[in-house]
Amino acid sequence: MPHTDPPPPPSPGHPDRPGRAGGACPSAAPDSAALTERARRVEAVLTAPGAPFAVVRGEQGVLEYADGPRTLREFVEATWAYGDRPFLVAGEQRFSYGEFFAAASALAVRLSESYGLRPGDRAVVAMRNHPEWQIAFWAVQLAGLIAVPLNSWWTEGEFAYALDDCEPGVLLVDGERLDRVAGWARRAGARVVLFHGGGRTAPGVRVERYEEFPAPDPLAAPPDVEPRPEDDATILYTSGTTGRPRGAVATHLAQAGAALNPRYHAAASVLGRGGTPGLGPAPVCLMTFPFFHAAAFTGFYGAMAAGGTLVLMHRWDADEALRLVREHGVTHFSGVPTTGLQLLDAAERAGDRLESLTLFSTGGDAAPQGLVGRLTAGYGERVEPRNGYGLTETCGGVLANFGSEYRADPGSVGRPSPVTEVRITAIRATEAGATEAGAAEISATGDVLPDGEPGELWLRGQSLFRGYWRDAPATAEAFSGGWFRTGDLAVLREGRVSIVDRIKDLVIRGGENVYCVEVEGVLRDHPDVVDAAVLGVPHPVLGEEVAALVRLRPGAAVTADGLREHVARSLAAFKVPAHVLLTGEPLPRNATGKLLKRELRAPLLAHAERARRLTDG
Repeated sequence: MPHTDPPPPPSPGHPDRPGRAGGACPSAAPDSAALTERARRVEAVLTAPGAPFAVVRGEQGVLEYADGPRTLREFVEATWAYGDRPFLVAGEQRFSYGEFFAAASALAVRLSESYGLRPGDRAVVAMRNHPEWQIAFWAVQLAGLIAVPLNSWWTEGEFAYALDDCEPGVLLVDGERLDRVAGWARRAGARVVLFHGGGRTAPGVRVERYEEFPAPDPLAAPPDVEPRPEDDATILYTSGTTGRPRGAVATHLAQAGAALNPRYHAAASVLGRGGTPGLGPAPVCLMTFPFFHAAAFTGFYGAMAAGGTLVLMHRWDADEALRLVREHGVTHFSGVPTTGLQLLDAAERAGDRLESLTLFSTGGDAAPQGLVGRLTAGYGERVEPRNGYGLTETCGGVLANFGSEYRADPGSVGRPSPVTEVRITAIRATEAGATEAGAAEISATGDVLPDGEPGELWLRGQSLFRGYWRDAPATAEAFSGGWFRTGDLAVLREGRVSIVDRIKDLVIRGGENVYCVEVEGVLRDHPDVVDAAVLGVPHPVLGEEVAALVRLRPGAAVTADGLREHVARSLAAFKVPAHVLLTGEPLPRNATGKLLKRELRAPLLAHAERARRLTDG
């Protein structure tokens, strides 16, 4: 049985660092009630008045951390104290915290004094995961500007859309992005600071090369500006998987809350294992998420708060990732489930025990439920599994599932941070077939549901965005009484949230709800399957039926009927895909790993129509 006494209070230091064991952990797996009680006791210790994560209800009626930074400038200024500790590692490039802060301060002064930018002006950051991305982003914060990190995968047209929308005063870009933004910069007369530019030029554009700037003075201060907690800090554009990207605007107070959320979950993890937060070495994190993605913010906030190191990759490659884990003693891995599985595959092929690794975290997409079992079977409890939930609109992760709770409930995304409130609200659907697409339309009623009933997930808390940039109608639609409507279907049980689907992806087959995420998870657990996407296609009688596009491993022998039989062994008959289209090609995903289902609809509709013609003929 778990300890009945409260866990020890946290010691001074950094709760993100793993601590030494404070007592023997029980060998038998605790039951759900015991895990819930332990989580409640841990939260009570960490959030009590005077504790590191004490919580108050702010002037706007939203829960906030009582202590800690109130702005991103306060947050980054505290990292200066880490001095010579390594912060950024990318190939031969190295930046200590001191070097990073000096470089960010020098660039911030240039933005303010040479470029004449003032608080409230926007500054775009668009580059791959170079160390200079961090320098540019934090320079913008030190100058009191609004940082707009843009998706480095975008085309020229996508960049032009966002640039027209946010109207930045300066573009901080790398050489690979220069051609894609040059046309807009030329038309707008905007300045460009070019990083890793090589010999690239952009005639008619005011370009300054970062490598030609004077060397930073390690003793020089950043500009004398003091952003307020209520001032805007960032505009993060949504992924645009269902339409045009929208700019989610977050204040400094919201981003400061987002910076504390991963620290809280790390401390809760350590206390839950009987350890003491703040002890042990600083984390070494392999950064696989692109920096513009909200999940990356959770990662680098957590590392910076603890004086940890970020190991960067030019592009994802599982064998290269394995080499970096060995070379740098990486302790923390985080990435989308696909990259995580590829890393485990590479380690198994190489016979590598990932000896330095202590945390294996996935996000950005639903993790196959078999992942945590595979991790535990291969590495025992030495490597802690973690997943969670967050959105662009929440500035990163606000729910987390880890350790023994994750092993006991692998379908959950965990518990909220102490400044995040959760509500599950009832939904209603139109009659199937009432819309042009022949599918039901679903909307939330706002009625709060009891535990165990699926409904729309609503959130409220410090780290939520304040609204969409220059889009009042979309902002009004996104909120209801101060609660953010996520568009995700979820279930709440004993304080833990499980995401069952996106509302827009829910398939209503003959009046029965089919959650695509659930079916995708079962398909991905088949040994011959690399990836799977499930959606609904119209049916003249049922309204909709289930269809799946499945990517197989090279040399796989399983057939479409074999996959249907595999699903039928785990799920009810109405959830078994009526149509299964097999492919050996990667499924379309965006830069953050999300499936682009709008690109899959046409081939699945065509496949379903061919199947019906054959049946009718």
